[in-house]
Amino acid sequence: MNENPFLPPDNVIKAAEKGLKEINRYSNIKNINKLRELIALYCNTHSNRVVVSQGSEFLLREVIQIFSHDRKIIMVNPSFFPSLYYAKEHAKKLVKVQLSPPKFELNSDVILKETNEPSILIIDNPNNPTGSILFEKNAIKELLENKQTLVLVDEAYYEFYGKTALDLVNEYPNLAIIRSMDKSFSLAGLRVGYLVGGNIFLEKMSDFQPFISQPAVYAAIESLKDTSYMESSIKKIINERNRVEAELKNIGYEVFPSNTNFLLFRSNIPDLGLQLMECETIIRDLSNDWLNGFYRVSIGLPEENEAFLDIMNKLLK
Repeated sequence: MNENPFLPPDNVIKAAEKGLKEINRYSNIKNINKLRELIALYCNTHSNRVVVSQGSEFLLREVIQIFSHDRKIIMVNPSFFPSLYYAKEHAKKLVKVQLSPPKFELNSDVILKETNEPSILIIDNPNNPTGSILFEKNAIKELLENKQTLVLVDEAYYEFYGKTALDLVNEYPNLAIIRSMDKSFSLAGLRVGYLVGGNIFLEKMSDFQPFISQPAVYAAIESLKDTSYMESSIKKIINERNRVEAELKNIGYEVFPSNTNFLLFRSNIPDLGLQLMECETIIRDLSNDWLNGFYRVSIGLPEENEAFLDIMNKLLK
């Protein structure tokens, strides 16, 4: 599930416990606004551009629900699969632009041709499950010049990549960035996501009501007061990702470069996912959603990664 394998620091856990003592109440607007202010500070933007929610997936669904009635939705395949499924159910017209191995590069000319009518482009950058970068900032700017095109960038793995298009939001009202605190801040069990939007998005979402639990709000606020622990855990995960990538290649698997906390690899071993499950190891088999023989594995604790590598070595032999 691409969670952060490290628990948050003790002060964040204590903050969540403080929130538990108030779970008979909905989160109050004062604390929600405090969270928005800290997110704005973290993102170097203004708090009036920040919308918070119980996870980024909920925000993705909300945007699709709002804008799918009179616009074509353009997405890449593969992408964050829940978003693809939801778009398929609600879009007036859905166009899926395919990514192909080995580089998983996105042809921006194809995207530009598709934006010949009112559209909303939804991209995850870095992409899940390939781990690849689909758009650099200049390419996003080119798309945004078309005023009838809305662009929503899912930056759930921003902290692992380190680059963003968020600074374009003030200049382009047709841009929104969605992020999650699940992965980088170790809050997957609490679900905190946020959107930083241009004016077109903010106007349509003015009535959006965030329903975030008290423990989630308190933990998120405490996490953003000092991001050094998060930054340290990101470095550990990246180091482990690089080690696992090198070991898998050394064993004999084809592994693709990643800018996230997971790796995409290819194997011809029959029923690899089932064989791993029998060894109490669960990875994402992408056969049903995309291509046969492709798998996504989350980077866990060093001992978990070592156990995975040991099994993978034995299976290949």
